[in-house]
Amino acid sequence: MAYVVAEPCVKCKYTNCAAVCPVDAFREGPNFLVIDPDECIDCDACVSECPVEAIFPDDEVPQEWEHYIEINQRLSEKWADRVINETKDSLPDADEWAEKPKSADDIIED
Repeated sequence: MAYVVAEPCVKCKYTNCAAVCPVDAFREGPNFLVIDPDECIDCDACVSECPVEAIFPDDEVPQEWEHYIEINQRLSEKWADRVINETKDSLPDADEWAEKPKSADDIIED
């Protein structure tokens, strides 16, 4: 089992979770983080660090966000050279987006 970053992270990109990951499993995109399922050791350290509660074990991802399991897999491969293991500033309007509805269509994949 690996952990998955889901929709609440989109357009926020808080990085507290990446800073506590002992194996550098997080990858950074322009407006979203993902977890590389091949690197994740299921330690659970990141879950409590996420201020928007966006991280779930892959077998507990809410049904409406199950497609984020594939998104994390695909983007962790695409962003393989974008390891993040430190705290950075969140996106400028992260606090505003934290409570707003988002979708996978809002993910910037560049």
